[in-house]
Amino acid sequence: MMLKKRKEQKKRKTDGLKIRRWILLYLWVLSLAAISYYGGAVSYGIFFGITLIPAVSLTYLAAVYFRLGIFQRIESRNMVCGQAMPYFFVLQNDGHFAFASISVKLFSSFSFVEKLPGDAAYELLPGERQTFETKLTCRYRGEYEVGVKEIVMTDFFRLFQIRYRLPSTIRALVLPQITRVTKLGSIEEFTALLSRESMRERTEPDVSVRDYIPGDALKQIHWKASAREQKLKVRSLTGEEKQGISILWDIGGPGREMREYLPVESKILEIVLAIGFFLAENGIEFSGCCGQDALTEKHVESLRDFDGFYQMVSDVIFCKEENFSRLLSAVIKRGIILRSKVVFCVLRELDEEVLRFTEEFERAGILTVLYVVTDETTADTLWRGNERRRIITIPVEAGLEGRL
Repeated sequence: MMLKKRKEQKKRKTDGLKIRRWILLYLWVLSLAAISYYGGAVSYGIFFGITLIPAVSLTYLAAVYFRLGIFQRIESRNMVCGQAMPYFFVLQNDGHFAFASISVKLFSSFSFVEKLPGDAAYELLPGERQTFETKLTCRYRGEYEVGVKEIVMTDFFRLFQIRYRLPSTIRALVLPQITRVTKLGSIEEFTALLSRESMRERTEPDVSVRDYIPGDALKQIHWKASAREQKLKVRSLTGEEKQGISILWDIGGPGREMREYLPVESKILEIVLAIGFFLAENGIEFSGCCGQDALTEKHVESLRDFDGFYQMVSDVIFCKEENFSRLLSAVIKRGIILRSKVVFCVLRELDEEVLRFTEEFERAGILTVLYVVTDETTADTLWRGNERRRIITIPVEAGLEGRL
């Protein structure tokens, strides 16, 4: 919506320039006709006056271009999503006459600057210096340019514009934010399973069989049971110690423009960290996993281990070759999932293959929560599933309190 509004404003300004140029051309033709039909000093004066206007405008813009001083600085290029960072910006007139209509254009897709509107026009007297000490906030995790993008200079007659793109811009490295939530889940079964006492449960080992899941080792196949039921079955140890909770997240990145995928990626990591911080703060052990072929895993026992988990999440690189279903297959193969009571999955798209895996989790007695991040900002939070599985849709611009 904001992008559409900016495009409309830009189009109106461009149309205004074109209209004034056509008016000037029309007046120039009329003055030329007046010379042809009437002659005289007045007609010539008007003609030469109108002819000189474009030359004066362009000369003025050239002077502004070479005599306008621009400087910007940010306290640190390493930032945290959602946290304001001190930002310093200066405009200076080094010329001998006034500069009018100096517009400052910002990188506004992923960040915003307080008290520095992107469509404001400034005027500078000879030797004048305008200083802005304000705050800059980044909306999304990632690495991108922030602050001033370019300066747009317009002449006195509003006929021409020159865009001056800064040769050296500020490129910020933005880390994901940690959103603190007061509770995890609004269903009684979730609350019971997330208590510290229920996270570990010991019983005597017992051998049972379950359906084969792609990625299971061949040595686990129970051949007699498979022949009897005419489908692959594997041995499964039940009653072994449950590790508690696993957090899995999707790091697949679509090959689209940054403004389309960056908000979704940032929200995925925000959800992962919100869940992890809640668990660590309450002394509940969990494991976090992402990737597929090169599986990355971090076990957190308490809040003192959370920094390592945060670093792991911050360093994640999204890649379009990554596939969440293959991640599920990898963690099953390594036995991570089947040792868990609760599995939180954070992903961008829910497909039939992912649902098939979660059905296997249900049969293994695992409670599964799937958070599906959508870039539809108007979508409502959606709860659906059954007593062993919950599917929650979270809009990319929505807050997390009351939704996890």
